[in-house]
Amino acid sequence: MSAKSAGAIGSAREPIDAAVLVPIYRDAAGELRVVLLRRTAGGPHGGQIAFPGGKLDTTDPSLRDAALREAWEEIGLDPSAVEILTPLDPFETRATGFRIYPFLARVTRPEQWTIAEREVAEVLEPRVRDLVDPANRGHVMERFEGWPAPIRIDYIYIGPHRLWGATYKILTAMLPRLLAGEWSV
Repeated sequence: MSAKSAGAIGSAREPIDAAVLVPIYRDAAGELRVVLLRRTAGGPHGGQIAFPGGKLDTTDPSLRDAALREAWEEIGLDPSAVEILTPLDPFETRATGFRIYPFLARVTRPEQWTIAEREVAEVLEPRVRDLVDPANRGHVMERFEGWPAPIRIDYIYIGPHRLWGATYKILTAMLPRLLAGEWSV
């Protein structure tokens, strides 16, 4: 993880609305999986693990529609293969100035993902049980440009990658509820 410019840290500007899809499905063995993507290098989120999603476009009728559009554009997830289970609690990022609206969705996995190569390096499909396994958790103290002191960054290992930031916050709030059976998956 590199200490890149934090952009909006300390900024008083209005947050930018964004939406993400939190796709889940059961594989052939019955294992519950989450669909994530690893962003391509470069840009403010380069190399990071994320959910499909992005900024609300003026053409999007709603935040839900923005999440569905982005999932289609980024990984080829057809909106007809998506069942929105519930909107999750929105939150604002400290570093980038976004207000993110996550939508938990049960999806039918396509035979093959169709990725937008300019934005997405790969699709990751970790098992939920691996995401909650304490052996895959860690933290590091990280210094970011524009932030007065190092801050603790909690993460989950997915193979050689560290999942952290907004995606980590969404997952850690959602996973206990998912495992408690709050939603039928």
